[in-house]
Amino acid sequence: MSLSAAVLPLLAAGSSSASAASSPSPSPTPSAPTVPSLREAHESATNAAGWVEENWSTWLAIGLRVLLILVIAVVLRAVVRRAISKFIARMNRRTGTSGTALSGLLVNAERRRQRSEAIGSVLRSVASFLILGTAALMVLGTFQINLAPLLASAGVAGVAIGFGARNLVTDFLSGVFMILEDQYGVGDSIDAGVASGEVVEVGLRVTKLRGADGEIWYVRNGEVKRIGNLSQGWSTAGVDVTVRSDEDLDKVKETLTAVGERMSKEEPWNEMLWGPIEILGLDSVLLDSMVVRVSAKTMPGKSLTVERELRWRIKRAFDAAGIAIVGGATVPLEGAPAAADPAAGVAAPSAYASTVSPQSIAASPIPPPSTSK
Repeated sequence: MSLSAAVLPLLAAGSSSASAASSPSPSPTPSAPTVPSLREAHESATNAAGWVEENWSTWLAIGLRVLLILVIAVVLRAVVRRAISKFIARMNRRTGTSGTALSGLLVNAERRRQRSEAIGSVLRSVASFLILGTAALMVLGTFQINLAPLLASAGVAGVAIGFGARNLVTDFLSGVFMILEDQYGVGDSIDAGVASGEVVEVGLRVTKLRGADGEIWYVRNGEVKRIGNLSQGWSTAGVDVTVRSDEDLDKVKETLTAVGERMSKEEPWNEMLWGPIEILGLDSVLLDSMVVRVSAKTMPGKSLTVERELRWRIKRAFDAAGIAIVGGATVPLEGAPAAADPAAGVAAPSAYASTVSPQSIAASPIPPPSTSK
């Protein structure tokens, strides 16, 4: 009985295992997403709070440093720009009030205004670029960014742009120095080599000129190699009076002196003339004529006007005094015999002088017929 009792459990286990092996295996069920427990969420929040607590002081220091840099840059830029504006305004007032009346005529209001605007614009742009550029580099350095590659790239890009736009840079720098040195201004009559005329507008890149016929010239400042300013200081009006060589020089001088004195006392010529009209003397003496030079110092840009008026007055005064003005072709003196024509006694060349001319061939005798066979 004990043996059967021991065998029966083994048979039952074998039959259950056989039935389990014969029955089909169940399909796996999909696993549900793992939901973090309250403990895990508490641990994550604790770690994040600890990380923030450890780094908040660094963030605050960086933010305050950046804010301080920006505030200092903005305040410094405003102060520098205001100082530049005051300096330019003071320089204009000093230019307009110091010196004699000559300085006030040389630098008019429009010229001072444009010059001050150009200089102030250049200085303010340079100051803003330096201050804001330095502030930007300091902000990047605050965030622990390596600036060496950035500066190297900026240097390479600057060199490339400089080579590509060298003409533009040349025009800009030339314009800056022209304005700073006050080589010319609005209203001046200049000769720039490539063009000449009255200055209408002065820019950092181009200068606008109005020519004698009303045309507008745009001259690049970098192309100007020389500047002839006809409006700075004073101008000189010069008139050459050509008279016959047998005229009385004392009478000619007295007539010219009277014309100059009368013109110097009349308006508006008394304002245009900045000195007495001088008779410089004989400029040249020829066989049949002599040239008397008359000169006067005038207001800038008014020399041509004074010369035209002076010629008008001299011609009328000489006509009244009986003094003849000569010029151009040689004028024979009164009473002098006319020079003989050297070609008067020479006959015209004959067409028969050449043996190959048609006239010579037609006039040559006909040769007799040849009898030889």
